[in-house]
Amino acid sequence: MKALSARTAPAAAVLTLATLTTALVLTVGYGGYFRDPVGLFWWYAACWVLFAAALAALRRVPARRAAWLIVAGAVAVTVTGLWGPPRTSTDSYRYAWDGRVQSAGVSPYDHAPQDPALAGLRDPWLFPTGAACRGPGLAQVPYAGGAPHCTRINRPAVHTIYPPVAEVYFLAVDRLSPVGARHKPLQIGAALTSLGVTGALLLVLRRRGDDLRGAAYWAWCPAVPLEAVNNAHIDVLGVLLAVAGLGLVASGALPRRAAGGVLIGAAIATKLMPAVVLPGALSGVRRVRDAAAVVLPAAAFVALAYVPYVLLSHGSVFGYLGGYVEEEGYDDPSAGSRYSLLRLVLPDSWAFPVLVAAIAAVAVYVMRRGDPRRPWSGALLVTGWAFLLLTPGYSWYALLLIALVALDGRWEWLGVPLAGAAVYVLAPAFGYRPALTDLAYGAAAALVLVMSGIRRRAAAQPADDPPARRDRLADPAADSGRVR
Repeated sequence: MKALSARTAPAAAVLTLATLTTALVLTVGYGGYFRDPVGLFWWYAACWVLFAAALAALRRVPARRAAWLIVAGAVAVTVTGLWGPPRTSTDSYRYAWDGRVQSAGVSPYDHAPQDPALAGLRDPWLFPTGAACRGPGLAQVPYAGGAPHCTRINRPAVHTIYPPVAEVYFLAVDRLSPVGARHKPLQIGAALTSLGVTGALLLVLRRRGDDLRGAAYWAWCPAVPLEAVNNAHIDVLGVLLAVAGLGLVASGALPRRAAGGVLIGAAIATKLMPAVVLPGALSGVRRVRDAAAVVLPAAAFVALAYVPYVLLSHGSVFGYLGGYVEEEGYDDPSAGSRYSLLRLVLPDSWAFPVLVAAIAAVAVYVMRRGDPRRPWSGALLVTGWAFLLLTPGYSWYALLLIALVALDGRWEWLGVPLAGAAVYVLAPAFGYRPALTDLAYGAAAALVLVMSGIRRRAAAQPADDPPARRDRLADPAADSGRVR
């Protein structure tokens, strides 16, 4: 029966992937974020169920035959994100605008999109007028005359928030795009970058001798075509740089660790969020020079990346960063649904200091006890708990976590990006009430805790006890000295 299952597993995986890609196309085309968020989330949930079924089928595929299936599935899943314009986020419109502004020789940090000084760069796509301003997701801009003026760009009254590597990417996409291409070049760039992440994962796993099937956690995950490709979030570039950087750090040789530090610095200079992988990159470091070989190149790259924009800009190159932190409630625990799980058991005023202490403790644990050969294992631990304690409302932030799961194999952390998707998509239907965040992230935290307990018990059993044998897809790092 097992031999028969192994022979039929590739066909079963292909069939499930075909169903998943069909469901993703329908999800992208549904467009119900403003009209029917509950219906849209049911499509999301269906895609995640099919994703789990595809992974289950892949487990029966012999490892030596899995690479071609993973790559083919990655291409099929990724291109579904190109099926339509961005459905649930307007961030890519800001990307397009920042690229256009730079192509005109203007620093993206100097003017807000609605600034009259840049009125000559506006077009009917990013800045509709008249009846075209009646649709959802549009922001009004100051205008003179009878016809209303609006923009697809969110927060048009504030300066850009994106770091310099992201801005260089926006400029490159704008320069390479044909006139009138609109959103599609950004989506295509994100699709190619996403496939690059799959390739980087396969390369790192192969060099480590780990199960290549782990790459499917990223390559086939519904969040990738929906958030990285369709919504074209710049986070995917940060993911690629972080994965490549951790892969080099894992080699142990100082020149490679330094090169890995540079790539991690580039990831941080893309979206800031990848800074959470630094403790993982320092896993088990005992010598100052080994730590410096990663931290100093990373810090130097971030600083040097900002220099050209500092010289070219008249205003702050940090743009709306401080305002964004305040707007999202990160500096006021009593506002919104940030720190949701902490606020269930602690006074609001305690949430932030407890968060800082908890993440610092996890980071120190990883740096002291982590396996330097598997820096992504510690990075996953820090990143995962940061998400569970911060409870962010934007699902695309977790793209980095999905890639770390693909490297490490602890699939239970995928509950975090699913929780983020539930909070983001369903929040309008539930009046943005914290209870939704409590439920979604609470379930994700419970899954992580339960599976962690199961793994600890399995690791404590004798090596020759059959129940202690770990599945290589679920835990490709078995017996390799990961963070314990």
